Amino acid sequence: MTPIAEIQAAHGIVGREPELALALAVLDAGRHLLLEGPVGVGKTTVALAVCAHLRRPTVRVDGDDRYAEAKLTGWFDPPLVLREGFSEASFFAGPLVSAMRSGAVLFVNELNRMPESVQNVLLPALDEGLLSVPHIGTVTAAPGFQVVATQNPVEYVATGHLSEALRDRFEHLVLDYQSAAEEEQIVARETGSRDAALVRRAVRLTRATRRHPAFRKGASVRAAVATVLLAERLAGEDALERAAAAALATRVDLRDDIDADFASALAALLEGLAAEGPEADPEAAAAAAAEAAREQAKKA
Repeated sequence: MTPIAEIQAAHGIVGREPELALALAVLDAGRHLLLEGPVGVGKTTVALAVCAHLRRPTVRVDGDDRYAEAKLTGWFDPPLVLREGFSEASFFAGPLVSAMRSGAVLFVNELNRMPESVQNVLLPALDEGLLSVPHIGTVTAAPGFQVVATQNPVEYVATGHLSEALRDRFEHLVLDYQSAAEEEQIVARETGSRDAALVRRAVRLTRATRRHPAFRKGASVRAAVATVLLAERLAGEDALERAAAAALATRVDLRDDIDADFASALAALLEGLAAEGPEADPEAAAAAAAEAAREQAKKA
């Protein structure tokens, strides 16, 4: 069994052969890795699976806009400072210092949600394996220290651009949505559903939101998983419709410039799903609608 096949089997990953191969190459070369892609495409799964395969210990950080520099590097406990002074005895190492000292992988989830000042703390550690900590001195990274980070595209809420200097320290890996066939495999595995028709409809409906002009941001395969799980527990002919309404509402963003309406957009996708013949594919219908919207914009 190849290393990639071993990772897929051990972590339940469907497809992603090129992405896994590149991630393995980057980490094996001792480089830092930045994975970028929409919500729900498996960035965290791929990153942690590759680290586990390489038997690399990881220290995890989940980024948000309130994350402080001291939380990343470490802090002094005031009562201990009164007794011990500013020393190692009163210092609590943060995830960055812990990873550097132990030669572990620092895994930063959603790096571009962190404040710029916190992102900048990473620069000397990425560049030279060094970090200056007040009252402690310079921390030198042990062999094996690397940073693996993920980020969502900048158009997502609460995200921002990484500085050019920070991006220059990473190798870049893009993860996009997978094929319909692979997403069907993921949904069937995650739900344990034996209803292949329901799985296929849920995946097609979810994928259509990524193309329909009413949606600024479509849903990931997580929405299809939720749709199947709910639909199998609901009774009635409208089970799929009710399940999809609940699963998609929190996972899509509507366009503001055309006064889009969620209920109407979902109804149009469901109509395409129920239709017979070539129009039965809502993803194709969504693509046609998107093209029509572009043509209309050109005429305007």
